[in-house]
Amino acid sequence: MKALVLSGGSGTRLRPITHTSAKQLVPVANKPVLFYGLEAIADAGIKDVGIIVGDTAEEIREAVGDGSTLGINVTYIPQDKPLGLAHAVLIAQEFLGDDDFVMYLGDNFIVGGINGLVDEFRTERPDAQILLTRVPNPTSFGVAELDESGRVAGLEEKPAQPKSDLALVGVYLFTPAIHEAVRSIEPSWRGELEITHAIQWLIDQHKDVRSTTISGYWKDTGNVADMLEVNRSVLETLTPSVEGTVDASSEIIGRVRIDAGAEVRGSRIVGPAIIGPGSVISDSYIGPFTSISEDCRIDDSEVEYSIVLRESSITGVRRVETSLIGRNVQVTPAPRNPAAHRLVLGDHSKVQISS
Repeated sequence: MKALVLSGGSGTRLRPITHTSAKQLVPVANKPVLFYGLEAIADAGIKDVGIIVGDTAEEIREAVGDGSTLGINVTYIPQDKPLGLAHAVLIAQEFLGDDDFVMYLGDNFIVGGINGLVDEFRTERPDAQILLTRVPNPTSFGVAELDESGRVAGLEEKPAQPKSDLALVGVYLFTPAIHEAVRSIEPSWRGELEITHAIQWLIDQHKDVRSTTISGYWKDTGNVADMLEVNRSVLETLTPSVEGTVDASSEIIGRVRIDAGAEVRGSRIVGPAIIGPGSVISDSYIGPFTSISEDCRIDDSEVEYSIVLRESSITGVRRVETSLIGRNVQVTPAPRNPAAHRLVLGDHSKVQISS
């Protein structure tokens, strides 16, 4: 069994971060979100992984390499334009061959991995298996309709009038039957080959399409709010450790990880929080659910429920929260404008001005 991981796309919902960085490499608890998916694939016993790459291919290659550090063998598959998930399957056919495979969206996050799902698929081998979860806003997702027996009756991509609240999670399992399906469909109104249309084609051909509804934690980390929420979820499982240096005037409370080479001076850190290697926290407060990446500087500031990427500095800022701060950013107080009153007063005036 192989894996196909999608790491193309422009990441428009995470701009301006993704103007200069791949959305799949934005870190959650100081580890790229893509790595969580690759680790889940390796943990499920899948070693041969094809990664679909687009404009950010060079950055993805630099981060992942040949995959050996993650326990996988990586083949990179260029996609000139993001023309849909089914298009990714189409261009990956040479890599996939006649093997079953799991398709994993590189910016998705699933707590608990995919071991059980992969084991079930290997045993039962339906033509396709999809993951579903209930969402409050199904118009933003691919939506599944189930029949009375719980089997998949139909799929729609971002429907205006959804027939259920069951959204497709970004993990799919296929046999080679999907290859005929992706060759048989036409582009949607968006100009893309939709994977929902390919799976619907399988249903129309009376193929065995099954679903698993998950109640565990799943997020599409495509926007800042979801990225911060996933960061919070991961930090809640953090194992505390102090490998860096903390001076006697600092206070560390709760689950806090301070990586080797990091320094904490005259500061208070309340976990769960993580301080990356080489970062210096001085005369500051770092609050819960905060990830400070490597080589950052936080001085005389307060940061909470935020992600700060590498080589950034926050100096003299009273409060930063619910924020995603990119790489090599400098955050400082705005200069104070001199207070002044300009008056034109007539004779015998009386003026009261609060100081």
